[in-house]
Amino acid sequence: MTKIKICCIANIEEAELAIKYGADAIGLVSEMPSGPGVIDFKTITEISNAVTGRIDTFLLTSKRTTTEIIAQLKSCKTSTVQICDSLIRGSHLDIKKELPNVKIVQVIHVFDESSVDEATEAAKTADALLLDSGNQKLAVKELGGTGRTHNWEFSRHIVKGVKIPVYLAGGLNPANVKEAIKTVHPFGVDICSGLRTDGNLDEAKLSEYVKLVKACS
Repeated sequence: MTKIKICCIANIEEAELAIKYGADAIGLVSEMPSGPGVIDFKTITEISNAVTGRIDTFLLTSKRTTTEIIAQLKSCKTSTVQICDSLIRGSHLDIKKELPNVKIVQVIHVFDESSVDEATEAAKTADALLLDSGNQKLAVKELGGTGRTHNWEFSRHIVKGVKIPVYLAGGLNPANVKEAIKTVHPFGVDICSGLRTDGNLDEAKLSEYVKLVKACS
């Protein structure tokens, strides 16, 4: 069954909604250079503490050194870290050595064939990959939450070529998620803006989306 991750959770009430409708994971967005869903670290910790053991919690981080990432994880105690940029100091293995119970999800921003190579390399040490539609090369980086899809053929190639779970993100919504799953066959799907109305998690959209995903499995 395709896993469902609801990202950009803003408060405990939204986390409880995700749990109510059967989501498998939630995303908690820490400081980013751009994009939606950022909440302060105190709130991330409060949400993580409130739902621990009932749903997987992903800390989304833009930090690029393992020292900084480990410090964040020790503070908020999420079950998983989603590394949204490339590391410039340290490695996945350093995080695993310090925090062996935390799963590492490396984000790959999919552009072209080079993204397939990047994913293949990251899969050697990450526990899972997440394929998104950001752009790390801009003056103000986009590390997720763009609301844009990318070329799913590259994503399908990545899913077929690696041996670890792969989440698909980027512009998913109730109208296109069935096609996305049929095309890419991901382990899980990740959504943020596609389930929101006026910035808030929309219960009706959430319910419809979960039914659609489960019907594909």
